[in-house]
Amino acid sequence: MSFSIAGKTAIVTGAANGVGLAIGRHFLREGANVVFADMDESHLKKEMGEQAREEENCRIFAGDLRERLTIANLLSLTVDAFDQVDILVNGSRQMVPADPLDSENDQVEELLQQNLMTALRMSQAVAKRMMRQSEGISEGTAGTIINLSSIAARRTHPELLAYSVSTAALDQMTRSLAVALAPRRIRVNAVAFGSVMSASLMGALKENEDFREEIVDHTPLNRIAAPSEVSDAVQYLASDASSFVTGQVITVDGGRTLIDPVTAPAH
Repeated sequence: MSFSIAGKTAIVTGAANGVGLAIGRHFLREGANVVFADMDESHLKKEMGEQAREEENCRIFAGDLRERLTIANLLSLTVDAFDQVDILVNGSRQMVPADPLDSENDQVEELLQQNLMTALRMSQAVAKRMMRQSEGISEGTAGTIINLSSIAARRTHPELLAYSVSTAALDQMTRSLAVALAPRRIRVNAVAFGSVMSASLMGALKENEDFREEIVDHTPLNRIAAPSEVSDAVQYLASDASSFVTGQVITVDGGRTLIDPVTAPAH
């Protein structure tokens, strides 16, 4: 059983900060070629610009991945740099609490575009490339797609209506694409995680000192996850160690979904 991803080429979206950035850096350390993609060009250059200039196995790409042309340009950059793409991590997502009874708020539609449709279009484009790469090869995995989801898909937080709906849809998309792409030897899975010490959570903890205790109290393992703990799960799904795993949503939440009531913190 090998967890190695050395020499493989990965596209990681939502990679300017948080979990996406952690996954991209983790993949680099494991010897993969990585394209870090995000809408936030300034943050992306700040975090990875110098490394992209200095290291042959690192590239950055800034653009609005809600646009089909941007997706095509990202794929072209990846293939031009590394000749192929073996792994796609769909990490471009947004979570914004809002009043679920506000009829003027179009957040459900907006987050479906950001969290679901972007991942679907990226998956479709990359899967077609993976199919072309694997022509004439009848064994092994032709490629892997990993969607970053959330335990919000299964929990009830009214202020996260839009986010919960979009991540629940992402989980179903994961299962549907897994079945559709299985004959092509492309595996599709997801990692749904709970509270992770990301930039957004650190900001929330600075604003509310009691927030950390609330989260920990609702997590059986009694702590907040490090981004690396999500990265390890993603690497498993990207590697040959999970060669017979597809259509699964792996939960990384310290047991929180086992006990989490409606009143638990949203993060």
